[in-house]
Amino acid sequence: MLKYFICLLFLFSTLVYADDNVLNLYTWSGDIPDSVIRAFEKETHIKVNYSTYDSNETLYAKLLAIKNPGYDIVQPSSYYLTRMRDQGMLLPIDKTKIPNLKYLTQTALHPSYDPERKYSVPCLWGVTGIFVNKAFYDPSTIHSWKDLWQKKYNNQVLLIDDVREVFSISLITLGLSPNTSQPTEIMQAYQHLLLLRPNIKLFATDAVASIVTDDDATIGMGWNGDIFKAHQGNSNIVFIYPQDGFVAWADDLAIPKGAKHLNNAYKFLNFIERPDINAKIIAEEGYPTGNLAARAYLPKAMQSSNILFPSDAVMKHAIWQGDISDKAISLYGHYWELLKLAA
Repeated sequence: MLKYFICLLFLFSTLVYADDNVLNLYTWSGDIPDSVIRAFEKETHIKVNYSTYDSNETLYAKLLAIKNPGYDIVQPSSYYLTRMRDQGMLLPIDKTKIPNLKYLTQTALHPSYDPERKYSVPCLWGVTGIFVNKAFYDPSTIHSWKDLWQKKYNNQVLLIDDVREVFSISLITLGLSPNTSQPTEIMQAYQHLLLLRPNIKLFATDAVASIVTDDDATIGMGWNGDIFKAHQGNSNIVFIYPQDGFVAWADDLAIPKGAKHLNNAYKFLNFIERPDINAKIIAEEGYPTGNLAARAYLPKAMQSSNILFPSDAVMKHAIWQGDISDKAISLYGHYWELLKLAA
């Protein structure tokens, strides 16, 4: 009987250990390369259960409805990080357990949406700007978002298939905040976008780099990572930071309230801030992080790219995407549908 009890105790202990030796990761699709996951598993012997989503709304709704269905790390965009923090959905970060944060730039350590990095760890960030194919248009004549409204670009403009991104360029052109929740300003932005409608050739988020590389779209808005990839395949592609301002965004990692494997979560967060590992993320995903030391591990074309790494002077014109009210989200969505239906 004693033997049987000891066997059961050993089995139970093994199962508990096995359960603790996991990490449940829930991020944007494609943001964490499989090679990084495999390297972490090999080095730490921690099994990563990796799930992905395709929108902040999906992440938010899932965590809100089920009070965390078992995730240890999530990856909200900057403006959703603010929302989730304010609603008590995230745990404060213990930075003493992430020594590799020492490699971050001061800008990365103190973003406006989480100034002291109390709730987030940098993963990927980017900006939205204008791309131009110089085989078709002279880039020196394009300086601001308002230039896309010119009649000569009839049926030529590509826009990102994202309501906040598209409304941001209209709001900036009107001298308004891209983070506004004011109904009258949102309506103004919609009316201004209707004037752009004849120039819009397509809305896209998937395969943008291929569309731009293949000359299927010759001018429009794009995320800098996508346009960097397009430039690698087509040297005629130029990326422009609009002088009237542009949106910056980040997809950072955070620990949701209710996370069960905190030690493993911190091991992963520290792992991805290691310069050689961080460089793998940049190289494979084509978007920068705030890890300065990681640049030394990148191909030279990436190290010197002002598309991927805008200067501090350029970033003074950046406006970080911020949270807006639920009513505003609904109103943006309403006008978005009308814009899509407009002839």
